[in-house]
Amino acid sequence: MPQLLLELFSEEIPARMQANAARDLERMARERLAAEGLLPEALKTFAGPRRLTLIAEGLPAAQSDRHEERKGPRVGSPDQAIEGFLRSTGLTRDQLTERDGVYFAHLHKPGRPTAEIVAEMVDGIVRTFPWPKSMTWGRGTLRWVRPLKRILCVFDGQVVPFWIDEVQSGDTSEGHRFMGSAKPFWARNFDEYDDELRSHFVVLDPEERKERIMDAARTLCFARNLDLVEDEGLLDEVAGLAEWPTPILGDMDPDFLDLPPEVIRTSMRTHQKYFAVRDPRSGFLAPHFVTVANVEAADGGKAIAAGNAKVLSARLSDARFFWDEDLKVRLEDRLEKLKGVTFHAKLGTMYERVERITALAGELAAHTGADKALAEHAARLCKSDLGSGMVGEFPELQGIMGGYYAGKEGLDPEVADAIRSHYRPQGPNDDVPVQAVAATVALADKLDTLVSFFAIDEKPTGSRDPYALRRAALGVIRILLATRTRLPLSPLAGVDLIAFFADRLKVLLREQGERHDLVDAVFALGDDDIVRIVSKVNALSGFLGTEDGKNLLAGYKRAVNILKAEEKKGPLPTGEPNASAPGEEGALTNAVGHMEVEVGKALDKEDYAAAMRELALLREPVDAFFDKVLVNSDVAAERENRLRLLIKVRDAMGRVADFGQITG
Repeated sequence: MPQLLLELFSEEIPARMQANAARDLERMARERLAAEGLLPEALKTFAGPRRLTLIAEGLPAAQSDRHEERKGPRVGSPDQAIEGFLRSTGLTRDQLTERDGVYFAHLHKPGRPTAEIVAEMVDGIVRTFPWPKSMTWGRGTLRWVRPLKRILCVFDGQVVPFWIDEVQSGDTSEGHRFMGSAKPFWARNFDEYDDELRSHFVVLDPEERKERIMDAARTLCFARNLDLVEDEGLLDEVAGLAEWPTPILGDMDPDFLDLPPEVIRTSMRTHQKYFAVRDPRSGFLAPHFVTVANVEAADGGKAIAAGNAKVLSARLSDARFFWDEDLKVRLEDRLEKLKGVTFHAKLGTMYERVERITALAGELAAHTGADKALAEHAARLCKSDLGSGMVGEFPELQGIMGGYYAGKEGLDPEVADAIRSHYRPQGPNDDVPVQAVAATVALADKLDTLVSFFAIDEKPTGSRDPYALRRAALGVIRILLATRTRLPLSPLAGVDLIAFFADRLKVLLREQGERHDLVDAVFALGDDDIVRIVSKVNALSGFLGTEDGKNLLAGYKRAVNILKAEEKKGPLPTGEPNASAPGEEGALTNAVGHMEVEVGKALDKEDYAAAMRELALLREPVDAFFDKVLVNSDVAAERENRLRLLIKVRDAMGRVADFGQITG
């Protein structure tokens, strides 16, 4: 079937926008084609420094004829309503049909050529494309991320003709800005287009550009007995900067290696887009770097490497200046400066925030097992580096630089480590601080953030979370679990925040393969100890995975449904069931009584596996009871006793979890 090839060729597209642009182009094209009844067999997009490309396979040559029955007003409706319906359909009254006292319009729309629909589609996409930032140029009103130069649009080997302002569609494109031919090339299908791009030094697929960068960079390092310091975020960026990426290994002044490695790497990454290089024997940074050029230089990149080395030396000289100047001021002496830094208009200054974190760290130390004095000292200094020159230049190094400065001052290593790591974990793959003092300060920092913003009603909504509160809550949960810290959250957090923690815990456990309804079942008991909750969830998950667990859950729900139905008729009976009742009724009464005692002992010891084993013993007497006993007996005394027994089953099981919250 015919193929659609579309390329939107412009001046440079910022690397940070390319991935989303490719997704938006695919989405917009798919939606517009689907709206016209055109469903491609395959649709793929590519983004690069100067072009967005779309390839759609298996589109029909023309749209199918479409028949539509549209329901109108009732027969006898006011003329105004009928006339409005006629205008919307383009029909006359004698063309309407009647059925069951209602007018219907039968509309026939002949299919249009796909090329005609594609022309409209591209025009609509270009004019409404959701660039984060865009610009106009020339005399037109068209907005694009950078001036749009060409539109290649070919369907079934033929140009789809249209104009978008001053840009006319065609079947030509351009290669590499410097290495490609100065003349445009022609392409009437994707294979031809891809081949021509390669011959003009352009790699279309960003994943292929990444692979090319990594393979060449590793090879260069291997030849010099070095290891590349891999950086996925930087790789994404440099792959969006070069159409023909060519890694080059350069040398840096080894005198700069006495700077903290994070400073060197950040300077390389942020300012120059260089990859750092490591000595595999020592594990330390080596005096080299890898830069990604957009050309294949005649000298093998020597001049490029030398030029980049000079620029890097200038950048690192600036970093050394900040480092030397920062070391002249103690962290303690930087605290006063925080009084002039606003944390949030409703939450005071950064200094006031530090005071809150310090007080909270002192309280938390009793739960984490940390030395209270060290925890308070680290918390007091944890934000001091915000006023340093290095953090002013590289904000992403906050905390890290404070740790280095604390070490240089000769402060306790636990204090330095806590300052360095108190922002962690900053993402799902980031390590969790597990040393007692570090964990305490990290918890205090995140809990203050959460409590403070919830107090002023700045809560996340939908996908909006400007203060990263979801990340903070998940960080608290991960630290508590990693350190096995038993921290009741209720004294620190309100009802809304506790519910927020429950939601974050469900997300975490769902990612680990656990069921979110089990979290609800345990949280429903009012527990606020994350470690205990997760232990219960794990035990409950294992129990419900057994036949005993599944059947007992079914019995529980049957009992609850009966009780709900009886409650509608009037108050349920109170008191204890008769343990001397005959048969299965008495057997279940005794089994529940025994289970209640043993489960209580297990819960007191927090031996949740044992609690589940005791629950499992209830499965057979529950099954036998429902098989042999009629709850709604005609004898009132029997009926009331059996209802009391079901209440006891429900309440006894409810000590472990709210089984009514479980969906399975």
